[in-house]
Amino acid sequence: MALVFSKQKEASKLSHLSIFGTTQIHLRNPYIIAMWSVMFPGYGHLLLNKYLRGFSLVIWELFINQLIHLNSAMVYSFIGEIEKAKEVLDVRYMHLYIPVYIFAIWDSYRTTVDMNKIYLLNEKDAAAVERLVIKPFEINYLDKRNPLSAIMWSMTIPSLGQLYIHRIFAALFTLVMTVILVHFSHFIEAFHYLLVGELKKSTQVLNAQWLMYLPSFYFFTIYDSYMNVVENNKLYDSEQKRLLRKFYQSKSFIVKKGIKVK
Repeated sequence: MALVFSKQKEASKLSHLSIFGTTQIHLRNPYIIAMWSVMFPGYGHLLLNKYLRGFSLVIWELFINQLIHLNSAMVYSFIGEIEKAKEVLDVRYMHLYIPVYIFAIWDSYRTTVDMNKIYLLNEKDAAAVERLVIKPFEINYLDKRNPLSAIMWSMTIPSLGQLYIHRIFAALFTLVMTVILVHFSHFIEAFHYLLVGELKKSTQVLNAQWLMYLPSFYFFTIYDSYMNVVENNKLYDSEQKRLLRKFYQSKSFIVKKGIKVK
């Protein structure tokens, strides 16, 4: 259990603004985070802004899944060809997959619970976030953005939603992942043949092993961008409230219980 105590009255930092994005600790549902880890190891950690661990788990999932051909075996099992599913699996590496997969789920859940406790212990006395960062190569600032815009841009090409909310590392990683998955799955080619009515050719050109990564990846980028816009907007409101209280509210202003202040 993570606890934050200090004998001195130093404000704890729950958010950080940099040229690469806004990182913050806020309340999250541990079950939702764990479910994203179920969908794809690493996604839960990325939602927690634990990028090194999240990116490592995502890369590991791609690497080990390709070695054991797990997605292909899943496709065969879905259509009832159990013997083909058994044949395509590489048992040499299969048992390396399960422990890391379970760890990703457990660790994302545990970390979410701990970070929620950290937030609740420090939310009232949290330090103010730097609202404007100017560096030679980039500028970032705290502002309010439209969650629907983040959803729409993420639906066009994954990574644009992250760029919209200025999450540079996540956007670059997502863009690279998008190119890799689309290239090896031949999704664009299959979609083109589908549009021109060549259904059989569209099915033949698809690579099922790589295609199976796309659904969870696509919807994760949409959820990730939407959730971060909402939380960044809450952070903006909180900092605006802090600023108004500090510079515009009279120190003698007291709201008494039971008295309506007009």
